[in-house]
Amino acid sequence: MTMNMKKKVGFVTLVGRPNVGKSTLMNSLLGRKVSIVSPKPQTTRTQVRGILTRPEGQIIFVDTPGIHKPKHLLGEEMVKMAVEALEGVDLILYLVEASDQEISPEDEIIISLLRKVDTPKFLLVNKVDLLKYKEAFWRAIELYQDKLYFREVIPISAAKGTNLDILVEKIFQNLPEGEFLYPEDMVTDQPLRFMVAEVIREKLFELLHQEIPYSVAVVLEEMEERKGKNLVYIRATIYVERESHRKIVIGRGGSMLKRIGRMAREEIEYILGKKVFLELWVKVREDWRLSESDVRRLGFSEYQG
Repeated sequence: MTMNMKKKVGFVTLVGRPNVGKSTLMNSLLGRKVSIVSPKPQTTRTQVRGILTRPEGQIIFVDTPGIHKPKHLLGEEMVKMAVEALEGVDLILYLVEASDQEISPEDEIIISLLRKVDTPKFLLVNKVDLLKYKEAFWRAIELYQDKLYFREVIPISAAKGTNLDILVEKIFQNLPEGEFLYPEDMVTDQPLRFMVAEVIREKLFELLHQEIPYSVAVVLEEMEERKGKNLVYIRATIYVERESHRKIVIGRGGSMLKRIGRMAREEIEYILGKKVFLELWVKVREDWRLSESDVRRLGFSEYQG
């Protein structure tokens, strides 16, 4: 297949409230992880692009932060990015949960935003695998169809892969013709530095509890390959807002930081295909999520490319 052949090509935004399964869906569609996931809401902080190339064309998925009522500047920036992702795309996938019995305040915000854009929309009713009664998702469908017009309504399980082949087929049917925008073997346009920082942040979400994961930022200070050693040296700083948080991240005798480092290093080695020496530091930057300059520097430092 040549790069200049006319195929179906377009941008598709995934939107939904926090923890509805957007990142899991994109990873499942691509067959590999390009967006970090965790059971905790608001894990994704920025737009993440994933690229699916098939004989019939190329879909560029845009995974977005969950839209919510922000409590700080970091949250405002996350919601702003999600809203921006609704503009200039070819299709919007709106994810809700199959168990929804009423429309949440976050979904009311999303619906009001979606009413303002003419872009075609699919309603994806996710997590059907978790329903006790499999037909119960019809209640969720009725809820949202009363609010918006959807070109397609598809019950799915992002985690189990249910109906994802149908979803991909329907997406291609609704995309315009065009030339490939990315090489066929490219799965994401995110730089390696971004992916490495995100892996570290994912492990913080996995291992820490309550408010602490939301108040951490990861900044890569150094990342270089040591010649002749097949080794990549990475030095990263984890920023927290309180001294008490720093102690928790480090753990007794450094035990928690070692665990975070080991889990992150193993995944980074898999991504890079090389041995990694990972050095982690923990520093306090009080209330950084409330400072515009700190949010720019810490909250999105690795996302600038």
